[in-house]
Amino acid sequence: MLKSLSITNYALIHSLEMEPSKSLNMITGETGAGKSIMLGAVGLLLGNRADTKTLFDSGKKCIVEGQFSIEDYGLESFFAMEELDFEISCIIRREISPTGKSRAFINDTPVKLETLKELGKALMDIHSQHDNLLLGEGDYQLDLIDAFSQCQAELSEYQSAYKAYQQNKKAYEKLSQSALELNKEADFNKFQLEELSSLKLQEGEQADLESMQEILENAEEIKTKINEILAAINDDQFGAIQMLGTANQGLQQLRRYAQKFDAFNERFQSVLIELKDIAESLEDEDQNIEVDFEKLETVRDRLSKIYHLQKKHGLDSVEALIVLEQELADKAFRVDHLEEALAKLKKEMLLSEKSVLSKAEALSKKRKSGFKPFGDQLRELLEQLGMENARVEFSAQTIVPTKRGIDQIDILFSSNKGIKPQALKQVASGGEFSRLIFAIKYIMADKMALPTLIFDEIDTGVSGEVALQMVRMMQDIARKHQVICISHLPQVAAKGDQHYFVYKDNSAEKTISKIKLLNPVDRITEIAKMIAGANPSATAFESARELLEK
Repeated sequence: MLKSLSITNYALIHSLEMEPSKSLNMITGETGAGKSIMLGAVGLLLGNRADTKTLFDSGKKCIVEGQFSIEDYGLESFFAMEELDFEISCIIRREISPTGKSRAFINDTPVKLETLKELGKALMDIHSQHDNLLLGEGDYQLDLIDAFSQCQAELSEYQSAYKAYQQNKKAYEKLSQSALELNKEADFNKFQLEELSSLKLQEGEQADLESMQEILENAEEIKTKINEILAAINDDQFGAIQMLGTANQGLQQLRRYAQKFDAFNERFQSVLIELKDIAESLEDEDQNIEVDFEKLETVRDRLSKIYHLQKKHGLDSVEALIVLEQELADKAFRVDHLEEALAKLKKEMLLSEKSVLSKAEALSKKRKSGFKPFGDQLRELLEQLGMENARVEFSAQTIVPTKRGIDQIDILFSSNKGIKPQALKQVASGGEFSRLIFAIKYIMADKMALPTLIFDEIDTGVSGEVALQMVRMMQDIARKHQVICISHLPQVAAKGDQHYFVYKDNSAEKTISKIKLLNPVDRITEIAKMIAGANPSATAFESARELLEK
């Protein structure tokens, strides 16, 4: 329920505030006074797009704010999903800056327009000429019949099954396409895999092979140099170890003279030990290194094959080749098991398709069960609204499953006796559409989440007893829902619990739209003017009092 509305700097509105009644509210005023402008501002709260051309003062910010009581609307899950603070008194605000930037807030938290639209659907339903166009659309008609027939559970089950079917179908089609590509490449991939597998590549072997190749290619020179070094170290007469032995004796004598030479001796012993260790290691290397031309050729051949595969596949390491080998092996495995995988996915797809069709039939049956009672109620209401010859029928064609089911719904309508009902967009006039829409909204008020209903001149094209019946129906709706009606008929305006008057104020340099809540005396005057014009007679005043008292 809308508790309060504040509009600042919008179109002809400088500043406007209203606190509508929780039941039936009437808004009247001269054509062009600003009634539709108010609806435009309310539309901003529901997520409609904004335009800087709507600013009253192009140098200032436009702010539209509405406070809604949402305690009984079951919106806690929506607020939780959107990570918004839930308050039973919800404040929605739209701001449009002079630069055109638009911002939306729910309880002072910035939100996207999509979020505002979703919330707006649960807070308000505005009748406008756009509804007349919507009524002819298949999806809108489906929404109506689903709500009337209480198909929410069946629709939810169907859509879950449809989603699973689409996922299974997509997986099957994707694997089928992949199978075609894999089969095309199968022979080539198999050849590449065999080529890689035949080498039995090992991680790190390339570096080892390259090191081995260096040694084998220079084996003779290496052995010669090692022997020269060993001779220089181990020669009995002139070798380094022999020479260092003499030095060692001298250091031992120095230690006897002074303790400080102990440190030198320790350092020297370390050098001597290291030198002997080097000599032993070089001897081991000399034993291990062989001049083996056959082994060298084997190493060169393996490295050549590795280099060839790296160049062929655009890779730079044995490890990358091993990864490629695994990928090719995976592809080969999939090719070998494609038939099995395809059969499994096809079975799952067919089972989910069967489930979809089963749930679609249940949904369709539930929908069709509402055709006759919905049509009967509409005919009864339309008769009360002055269309005693109106006929309403529902037509359903079975189509391939979509996210909405297997039904293509058409509401067929005829307002004249003896004329076969046809599709709404082909036969209904503007006035007929308005009464048909109103009758539908009357029926749906308790079946859809429509806490606040706004009727924008829904009484266009009607008068007399029909108008009175329409407003009686509004009063009936207003027992459970907040209703705001913009009207030009005095007999309608007189039945509101509150009556707001929209008017133009030309006292300043720029025309301003204003609104005021009429007190009982002013209300009589306004109703009288609606009956007889700007200068109502005593009879018009009396008629106004009669309308208000009935």
